[in-house]
Amino acid sequence: MERKTRVRFAPSPTGPLHMGGVRTALYNYLFAKQNGGDFIIRIEDTDSHRFVPGAEKYIIEALEWCGIHPDEGVDENGNVVETPSERHPHAPYRQSQRKGIYRKFADQLIENGYAYYAFDTAEELDAKRAEAEAAGNTFIYNQETRMELRNSLTLPEDEVKKLLETTDCWTIRFKMPKDTVVKMDDLIRGHIEVNTDTLDDKVLWKRADELPTYHLANIVDDHLMEITEVIRGEEWLPSAPLHVLLYEAFGWTDTMPQFVHLPLLLKPDGKGKLSKRDGDRLGFPVFPLEWHDPKSGEISSGYRESGYLPEAVINFLALLGWNPGDDREIMSMDELVEAFSFDHCSRSGAKFDFEKGKWFNHKYLQEIDDDTLADLFAPILADKGVSGFDKAYISKAVGMVKSRISFVKDLWEQAAFFFVRPGSYAEKDIKKRWKEDTPRIMGELIDLLESIEDFSSKNAEDIVLSWITAHEYHTGNVMNAFRLAVVGECKGPHMFDITELMGKEETIARIKIAIENIKPINA
Repeated sequence: MERKTRVRFAPSPTGPLHMGGVRTALYNYLFAKQNGGDFIIRIEDTDSHRFVPGAEKYIIEALEWCGIHPDEGVDENGNVVETPSERHPHAPYRQSQRKGIYRKFADQLIENGYAYYAFDTAEELDAKRAEAEAAGNTFIYNQETRMELRNSLTLPEDEVKKLLETTDCWTIRFKMPKDTVVKMDDLIRGHIEVNTDTLDDKVLWKRADELPTYHLANIVDDHLMEITEVIRGEEWLPSAPLHVLLYEAFGWTDTMPQFVHLPLLLKPDGKGKLSKRDGDRLGFPVFPLEWHDPKSGEISSGYRESGYLPEAVINFLALLGWNPGDDREIMSMDELVEAFSFDHCSRSGAKFDFEKGKWFNHKYLQEIDDDTLADLFAPILADKGVSGFDKAYISKAVGMVKSRISFVKDLWEQAAFFFVRPGSYAEKDIKKRWKEDTPRIMGELIDLLESIEDFSSKNAEDIVLSWITAHEYHTGNVMNAFRLAVVGECKGPHMFDITELMGKEETIARIKIAIENIKPINA
């Protein structure tokens, strides 16, 4: 019987969601949607020592902003579901609330000879590590060393029973078989074989907090939640052989999910995994939303607060380590769902080209209609103390300059002159374009502009250019001086589009102010 596709994104609330985590969630989501399946959110909070307040809420809000919506695990109010329902049959979806489930599975492994009790204290293990280091070796708790340590394989049965009843520092470890080849298939990396002699006896359950470790909890939950594909970062690849062995130990091989280990996101320069330090050093966010560290008070920038559109961020991330098999770059979420395939995922890491991220944002901004862009620009205008302009004026202004911006915040730099008269004039343009006779010529231009009844762009341009030709003036000098007077520098969109929007009265007023205030500068 064919199983319905069910994938999960299972972050730990130990801090903000890294962009690598967002991409993992995205690939899970794309795969699920393409196959008509379910995308599930599960919070893996079994590491009680690393729990960070606010991290869970941050993760859910970040995914919502990115447009990655779960089918299961999180309700419509953004809360992790705690009570089972038709839509959320496997609740609770927070592992700390499922801890009563895991102990019986750990006990089952012991009963069947796949695990054992370990009573070594942290101090005893530290001493073993120091002893191994002194001899130039690395201590590993495995099939060789386990017989020299304090556990249920080496201690008498009555002593084991007593320690279980009277102490709380013991753990349950997986009993890694000797010289066994674990075989598995990865949808990106192909067939993989690992000999168990290279692996250690991982802790599966801890008596101290009565919580499982990641290894046991994620296997049990993936089985109970009927997960069909485990799509996660390549940092989990070394753990995959243990996870395969756990499925075999539980007798769940017929429903074992397929594994997919995604390539890392790498530093923009140099080698190694992308980190927050890279963002701090090079000036770009590595988190989807701004993060306020509750312990240090440090604030880390986010893509949302930096002015990125979520659609641009998702498009950018999707193409880091995957391609659609053709030369497309701009792709909507629906197009990504349709094209997504692990066949086109790279095995090697993808450099995080943050400049390309800006390019994507620029491209997506061009697709926003001018009225919507005007609404996004309105808070910036208010912050600058600008008022008195109607929506139509603002829309036309942003429409003229949006091809020059990568972020909404760039609109002020590009369009401020539409709303505020120049307070100063660019010195380099004065040197080049404002000569001794420029005030006289600008005075003549004022007379000409006052005589124009139809101040539309095309009509005003034809009249002014004809006047320039008739007087044998230098077109570049006249038009750039005109622009300098109106804009404050020799930049901006088509000059007569500017004047049509500003109107005759404002255009002439600005030229008069420029004549009074600009003095020629000898080069």
